[in-house]
Amino acid sequence: MTVQQQLGVGPPPPAAAGPRPGGGVRGSIRRAPLIWFFSLAFLMSWVAWVPYILSGNGQGVLDFTFPGGDTGGSQLLGVLPGAYLGPILSAFLVTIITEGRPGLRAWVGRMTAWRVSWRWWAGVIVAVPLVLVLTLYALGGRSPVMPSAMVLAAFLPGLLLQMLTTGIAEEPGWRDFAMPRLQSAYGPVVGTLILGPLWGVWHLPLFLTDWGGTVLWYTPFEFVATTIAFSFVMTWLFNHTRQSLLLAMLLHTGVNNFFSIAYSDVFPTLGDSYAAHAFLVSSTVVAAVLLVATRGRLGLPRDRAVP
Repeated sequence: MTVQQQLGVGPPPPAAAGPRPGGGVRGSIRRAPLIWFFSLAFLMSWVAWVPYILSGNGQGVLDFTFPGGDTGGSQLLGVLPGAYLGPILSAFLVTIITEGRPGLRAWVGRMTAWRVSWRWWAGVIVAVPLVLVLTLYALGGRSPVMPSAMVLAAFLPGLLLQMLTTGIAEEPGWRDFAMPRLQSAYGPVVGTLILGPLWGVWHLPLFLTDWGGTVLWYTPFEFVATTIAFSFVMTWLFNHTRQSLLLAMLLHTGVNNFFSIAYSDVFPTLGDSYAAHAFLVSSTVVAAVLLVATRGRLGLPRDRAVP
């Protein structure tokens, strides 16, 4: 599929290239799968988040709050429906319409590819908190504190919960569906530069709720900048592990898990802003190193040409 076909712009493909995509909505989806995927992901998530945004957990327009309080339960109930209705469902619908069962098998195959060396699994689990701790120490000038036994005991179960919630809700869409197509059309660097900001902007309505915590004027900009930088790390891991989505999910949720479970115990005197700053700085530094070390290929196999 050409770049124009991916985006749905330019002249239609010649008849000899294959069966025509047809008319109506199905034909439009086949002609522009990426545009339809991102449009549906944004629309379905944002509509589903409206009650959460308008509730007492958000702007207080509606006279009710989601149960769960400060334990995070309210965020699960408020955020997850929109997350599950957005990227993963959009990817499923567009895949089945554009590629049928073979495409669906390939999509699910990347989602279940776990046979990667154990070193990758251990490396991601260890590297994420290690890099974040070192960055926080450098930025905050505070020595890390050994977390309590309760935090240590909750760390791996929390990581599993994050995989089943945030990981499976988002990454089958962003990395499993969108990234291979963007990379095929534009190469790993430009493809990541397209996906990164869209991934960040998708989250922006949540800054109107307690999900976003204390929001300053620069907070959304910092968040989008972080998703761009972190997307380069995600692309490299995804490519370098033969497109193992489970490892990409583990990298994503490892960051969430550290900040939600361990951060306040390890750095009790640092505020929430340091967490956001550390995530941006660490992602930017690692992304820069990977871009230089791989000469912009970001783990793309040598037998694959860069558009």
